[in-house]
Amino acid sequence: MPSVVPQPVAAKLTSAAVFLVVTINPGRENDLAVRGVCADLSSLLRGVGFRDLAGRLSCVMGFGSEAWDRLFGMPRPSELHPFREIRGVHHAVSTPGDILFHIRATRMDLCFELAAQIMSRLDGAVTAVDEVHGFKYFDERDLLGFVDGTENPVDQEALDAVIIGEEDSTFAGGSYVITQKYLHDLTRWNAVPTEEQENIIGRHKLSDIEQEDAAKAPYAHNVLTTLIEDGKQLQILRDNMPFGEIGKREFGTYFIGYARSPDRIEQMLQNMFVGRPPGNYDRLLDFSRAVTGTLFFVPSATFLDDVAPDGPSPAVEAPSPAPVDARPSRPSRNDGSLGIGSLKEEAGHE
Repeated sequence: MPSVVPQPVAAKLTSAAVFLVVTINPGRENDLAVRGVCADLSSLLRGVGFRDLAGRLSCVMGFGSEAWDRLFGMPRPSELHPFREIRGVHHAVSTPGDILFHIRATRMDLCFELAAQIMSRLDGAVTAVDEVHGFKYFDERDLLGFVDGTENPVDQEALDAVIIGEEDSTFAGGSYVITQKYLHDLTRWNAVPTEEQENIIGRHKLSDIEQEDAAKAPYAHNVLTTLIEDGKQLQILRDNMPFGEIGKREFGTYFIGYARSPDRIEQMLQNMFVGRPPGNYDRLLDFSRAVTGTLFFVPSATFLDDVAPDGPSPAVEAPSPAPVDARPSRPSRNDGSLGIGSLKEEAGHE
């Protein structure tokens, strides 16, 4: 059997992104329209991305639990389920979302054009429930003033963290992704002394150097989001981006985390919102409020390419997965950067 090509979940950090979440409208004709876009996504990506090969345009397409059952049925990814609401000291909401399109490039016009082409193909079949345009903010910082993404795994470690292997062989090459849109109260945050901000994050603001473990507050963000199992840290891959509309006074961070198991991210969120131990919650949430929460399964690019507009799920027979570092890149006419499943020159990052 041919090896499986993942979607570009570990694509390099870019200066622009569009996060588009849609729900599928009722009717079988709308299911067929979505299935048609699955198979044609790589073609749409090549068509738009070829205008600027240096723009590194990529797109990841993920499916919510109900959408998966509706579109593909059985078999289904072993850990796919709706986003689980968390009620602790603060509230992690669960919001609607059947499909996620995570579009990235070095230029916003490329992201915008691909999103427009996708939505044109899906006109009448889906309803957009959330759309966020992310941008790079100075030297990789978020709107809170801290560098975001320093501890992301890279290269093979990133692939090991996000790409499903033998634990769910039918869906090898896939991944899970959780998204949350956080709105910041910057007026209150900026009134907090820098030293206390650093204690909340667990990192020095100017230098981006992590605080010594002995000096970290137990409620520090990087303490509560660090998971250790059998002496080894469990990694996820974040690609968070700032966003905002000044006139609406709505601005913040769009969190997007990929992992080979959603349990990793869910445990981090539990630690943040409830606390570890309970009550020792992430003080960052005193200034940053989650207004969305969704969970999606990201099938392999091979799966998407094999979806028939009207037919059985392409996952009925499991392909034989190749080792992650041996999976081939999808070719393009120049540098290979446009293949929807291409891993060429793609390093992990946040």
